[in-house]
Amino acid sequence: MTDDGGFLLAVLNSTPVVDGVIADTLADLDAARAWMVSVGGLGTEAELTHLLRVRPVLQGIVHGELPVSALGPLLRGVSRVPQVGDDIRWRLEVEPERELGVRAILAWDATVREHPGRLRPCANDECRLFLIDRSTANRARWCSMAVCGNRMKARRHYQRTHGSARKERE
Repeated sequence: MTDDGGFLLAVLNSTPVVDGVIADTLADLDAARAWMVSVGGLGTEAELTHLLRVRPVLQGIVHGELPVSALGPLLRGVSRVPQVGDDIRWRLEVEPERELGVRAILAWDATVREHPGRLRPCANDECRLFLIDRSTANRARWCSMAVCGNRMKARRHYQRTHGSARKERE
């Protein structure tokens, strides 16, 4: 997948459901700063503020709730400039505090262009996580087979077995 696929998922998956409640892994400023620095950011509040503007837009687009055009305001003033040497490299020109958020958008764009249909929300309606399907068949449905996949299969099995038992009693 894209080099930034893990980074993209970290941004998208930073609002998991924990014990039935939506959590925000970027809510703790110290933890958010440490994470931003670990992925190449500055760790500033301004950088976090921009990232927190980008995250729900990307989540909404992947869920199909927002159009791609919703990214427009977040990309104003951003440009990529070629640097030609033995090869061509593209330098991102953006205010430093916006760079991490723009990187998340570029990672999303690269993923949907290079691997269409592979970035999706978990099929468990109670889960808020996303996945990049790396399977050959492109049939992965859950963020984690061990967690959501197992829960959904167990739920379907329960409904099949208990639903048919109810019908037999009636």
